[in-house]
Amino acid sequence: MTEDKYAASHPSVPDQALLTRCEEAETCSDSSSVMTLLGESDSHNGGFTSYRSTFAKGAVGAPAHFHTKATELFIVISGSLRVLVGEEVTVLNAGDFLAVPPHTPHAFAAAPGSEADVVFVFTPGMGRFDYLRLLSRVMRGEADPKEIAESSERFDNHYVDSPVWRAALADTA
Repeated sequence: MTEDKYAASHPSVPDQALLTRCEEAETCSDSSSVMTLLGESDSHNGGFTSYRSTFAKGAVGAPAHFHTKATELFIVISGSLRVLVGEEVTVLNAGDFLAVPPHTPHAFAAAPGSEADVVFVFTPGMGRFDYLRLLSRVMRGEADPKEIAESSERFDNHYVDSPVWRAALADTA
C-alpha cells in the first residue's frame, strides 16, 4: 500500500510529519516557568498543539479553566504537578499521564516543594502558540492581563472560579 493510499484511508495521519529539534524550538519564559513550543497543526484532520513546560518550585501554572473543543493531555516527565480536575485535586508524578476532556474545569501548578517538567498536548489544535506567547508577555509585565480574558473564545480557554483550587493553593505545606 502506498503512503498516499494509507493516508487517504486513515484520516488521522497528518499531512506531513513534523519534527522540532530541541535546540531550534521557540521558548517563552517568565520567572517561574519555561515553555518550549514543540509543534502545532491546524490541519483538516483535527491537528494538535504540543508544548513542554518546566515549572520552578512554587510556580503557579494555570488557574481553573476549561476548553469547549479540546482535550488536554498531560505527560509528566519529571517532578510533580498538582492538578485540579473537576472538584478533585491530585498530584501527578514522573511518568503519570492525564487526559482532561472538553468542558472539564482543571488547573495545575508545581506540587509544593517540587519542580515539574510536563508535556502538554491539545487536540484538536487551534493555533495556541499565540496564546502561550501572550501568557508569557503578561507574566513578564509586557502585556495587559485583560488581553487574556479578551482572547478566551479565540483560544478556547474559559476561566472559572474554583474554591477547591484556591484552597489547594493556599495549602503549600
